[in-house]
Amino acid sequence: MNRDALIASDRRHLWRPYTSSEDHERYEPLIVERAEGPYLYDETGRAILDASGSWWCNNLGHRHPRIVDALKRQADRLMHCSFGGSTHETTIALAEELIARAPEGFSRVFFSDNGSSAVEIAAKMAFQYFQQNGAKARRRFLSLSGAYHGDTIGAMSLGSASAFHAVFDPLKFEVVHAPEPEDKSWENVARFIEETLETEGDQFAALIVEPIVQGAGGMRIYPKDILRRFREATKEAGVLLIVDEVFTGYGRTGPFWAVEHAGVIPDLIAAAKGLSAGALPFAATLATETIYDGFRGDKSRALLHGHTFYGNPLGAAVALETLKIYREENILEIAKERANQLERGMHQLRAIEGVNGVRSIGMVAALELGEDGYFGERGWRASRKALELGAQIRPLGDTLYLVPPLNIPQDALEKLLEITRAAIVHSLEG
Repeated sequence: MNRDALIASDRRHLWRPYTSSEDHERYEPLIVERAEGPYLYDETGRAILDASGSWWCNNLGHRHPRIVDALKRQADRLMHCSFGGSTHETTIALAEELIARAPEGFSRVFFSDNGSSAVEIAAKMAFQYFQQNGAKARRRFLSLSGAYHGDTIGAMSLGSASAFHAVFDPLKFEVVHAPEPEDKSWENVARFIEETLETEGDQFAALIVEPIVQGAGGMRIYPKDILRRFREATKEAGVLLIVDEVFTGYGRTGPFWAVEHAGVIPDLIAAAKGLSAGALPFAATLATETIYDGFRGDKSRALLHGHTFYGNPLGAAVALETLKIYREENILEIAKERANQLERGMHQLRAIEGVNGVRSIGMVAALELGEDGYFGERGWRASRKALELGAQIRPLGDTLYLVPPLNIPQDALEKLLEITRAAIVHSLEG
């Protein structure tokens, strides 16, 4: 099928994510023929830098040979089996490795296939934990303003990214959201959480946060001391702390888990994206033994939740190999070097007239091109220009961000920064 036929069929049959029908018909999508390392290749063979890590999950670049081999080996043995009454070695080995990488006190892993599900499972665990252990009044959840935790009903309820989910407000369950930060200190946010839990703590099951960086809410970075205060407030109130590490985990912000910035140990962790290095849909919810103990007993006390593809062997094999690659190829050390390069590049972009709000942490960088939020057009103008120049940068409205592979080669990252500069200048001049 030629290019024109592919695009025509795409427009005729696909319902694209986060895309209006008007934009679907107006703008041609990038046709990706193959990918390798930090590059996507279109149908003509043109190399295009994947600056958003294929929606923040491609931490090791495309088609890492060890991941491809692990997938092939597992496919030759077992592609899928139900976890209802059965188990298999690959997923057991992965659970052991994940627990070894988890903060102190974690001992249990519940697998799923996407970040939204991992978050909802954590919320269900928190709610049921209290309901069947003598604290039925703990029915409420706390969250942050600007939070994004996924697109399923429960995950939308826990988030507060109104640009994405406002139309579904009548379907959501009640969640108390902290106010918008008044300044970079986030002092008013921490104070709200502390005061709410001090006066009404016995009504709450959990506080859920994206640790240190709010992703889809605009790549907003908050001080590590604020995360410590969240943990202290929840502990004092007997409330669980759920951390959504779907985006921030696996070295994206520097350490393996973003909570390590603050030395915080949560009660539940949601992980996805980097978990399988973007190779397959795979996710996990990690829990402490204390939480697991709250479900001991007969069938009525079990967590009655399960997915068809729970612990899928292919996904588990990829995730297991991913952890080995991190360890054996020193991915976090490489990422630290690239993060310094990225930070220097962002500092230079700050000098462009019209750019404001430049920020970075680890291998996450963002800048503001306007004040129109998610529905602003400056970021999209820059995105379209960047694609012409050889980089796919998907913005959040007027927020332009870079989330490349952690092991992107130095020269490729330098090229990405050059393209970003040219795209920004073009957008602001337009």
